[in-house]
Parts: sequence; structure tokens; C-alpha cells
Amino acid sequence: MSLLQKNVSLKSLHTFGTDVSARYYAQVAHVEDLLDLLSNYPAEAEDILVLGGGSNLLFTRDYEGLVIHPSMLGKEVVRETDQHVFVRASAAEDWDGLVAWSVSKGYGGLENLSLIPGRVGASVVQNIGAYGVEVADVVDRVEAVSLQTGEQVIFRNEECTFAYRDSYFKHQGRDSYMITSVLYKLTKEPVLCLEYSDLSAAMESCPQADIAAVRRAVIDIRKKKLPDPAEVGNAGSFFKNPVVPKVLYDRIKDEFPDLPGHRVSADMVKIPAAWLIQQCGWKGKRVGDAGVYPHQPLVLVNYGHASGKEIFDLSQRIMWSVESEFGVTLDTEVNVF
Repeated sequence: MSLLQKNVSLKSLHTFGTDVSARYYAQVAHVEDLLDLLSNYPAEAEDILVLGGGSNLLFTRDYEGLVIHPSMLGKEVVRETDQHVFVRASAAEDWDGLVAWSVSKGYGGLENLSLIPGRVGASVVQNIGAYGVEVADVVDRVEAVSLQTGEQVIFRNEECTFAYRDSYFKHQGRDSYMITSVLYKLTKEPVLCLEYSDLSAAMESCPQADIAAVRRAVIDIRKKKLPDPAEVGNAGSFFKNPVVPKVLYDRIKDEFPDLPGHRVSADMVKIPAAWLIQQCGWKGKRVGDAGVYPHQPLVLVNYGHASGKEIFDLSQRIMWSVESEFGVTLDTEVNVF
């Protein structure tokens, strides 16, 4: 069929930029294209991967199944109330483009999530978050297509089972659905979320505290801390911030009094993974063309010609050293294939 291609390079379709290819590949711009593809793709392509902006994954080898690259675009206001506006955005819309658009319209809720790379579809899969806000806070519903049956399905917010950098689509529903659009519930009278110290400090110098100022501050902070994937291959934060029992947190803090932490419940504390990684001496380290970004230890980078396996092996060494030093198990935020 015309949509289906064989042995297609994926190097330019993911932000780590490693040199891998897909055995089968198809770009779909419409739901009808997807349904046609699902009824005709080769039987030997048992595994299906939906690849959007490729900003949160690492390929350690060629992909032997079928890679589907959604390219449906569009965003529109579909409903309004006195306090809220409901915006539907297609899955392939650039995430930061959507944030910029919503801020320009005065719609609040996405501004803290500025400059996060990727597409609208991935925002739901990863439950992206930054500076005290998660996309789960503003998702009303998700429209998707079953890759097994071709059925078009709507998931309400609670059915997405959002958790910290997690969702139904990342685990139970992984490779089972292709998200086609997301409906966001934004506010007409934004309430600023400035609970993170670096963001609140940046806002102190702003003459007018509004969502546009928050967006500018977040962009400035992120540019100082994080590498541009167009210049240095990376997928943003490679590791999640671990949540540990308070007794373990207290034990580590006895030895390291400057250990930061954020209480998430009576007996659990979230620790910055960047602090743990830096304490183990990994900040700025480089192994061949794979490395740890000098300005943010959470970020692993491809300086040019690192393979996915080399980057993955580096991540395993970091995880082992944190486990050995602190007894804390890190988990990856990036999806590894």
C-alpha cells in the first residue's frame, strides 16, 4: 500500500538522533489513513510503535516492527463556559506551539509547561510536568484509535490513570492505542502556580505577573538548564525524581544535611534525582559521545555519534552508583526500545 515504507531511517525522527531504522514505517495524516493501514500492514510486523516527536525515547537497536508517525494537525476552541475554554488539539501539533497559542489567547493552565519538546499526543502519554503543574491537571479527555480493532475510543481524564510522569497509555495501553487528539480544559481567569523557588524568584522582577510573564520566565530557566535537542541530542530528563520512605530520606539527610526533599505524604518524600546523580560525581561526565549534561545531571546527551546502547549503558552505570551510594533506585522517564 502507498502509505507503507520499508527500512526507513528514524535518525531525524527522535531527539537523541541515534542512527536506527524501522523495518516498516507509515506516516498518517488522517484517522482514515490509520484504519486503512491497520487493515493492510504485513503480518510479520507484529509490534507497532507510535512515534510522534520522538522527544522521550531512546532506541538501542533497529525497530523490527511497524512505526506509525502521526501527522494530523489542528487546534480549535470547541466549547466555552463562564470560567473555562475547551481546546481540542490534534496529536501531531507541536506542544510548545500549543502553549504559546493558549497564552496568546489568555487561556491559563499550560504556561508552566512551556518549552517542553514533543507533540500533543506525547503530552498525555508521559503526563508531562514542570514547575508544579502536570498536563493531567488540564486534560478533559483523550481521543484515540485502538491499534488492534480500529475502534475509535474516548478516554475521560480519570480513565487515563495519570500518575507522576505516567499514564494508562505508557503502560497498560502501551502500543495498543494511537492518540488522535486531546481536549484540554483551560481557564479564562488564570491562577498562577509559582510554588517552585526558581520560578517564583524569576517572577519577582517581572513588572506584571501574568501567564505571559510565567511563560517567559519558564523559557529562560529551561534554556539555561537544558540543551536544545536541535543542537545536542537528548530527550530532556532521563530519570524520574524518586519518591522514597521518609525513614530512608531521614537516614540519608543525617549524612548529607543539604539533601533537598519535598514531602508528598506523611511517610513519603520526593528527592531530586539530579542531586543524587551529582553527588555520585556524574555531572558533566562523558563516555565517548554519550554524556551527562554539565548544567543538568538529569539529562543524558548524545554529543554526536553515540549509539543508543552506549547511552543506555551510561544510564545503567548512573543508576547503579546511586543505588550503591544511597540505597535509592532511580527509574527512567525516557522510554527505552
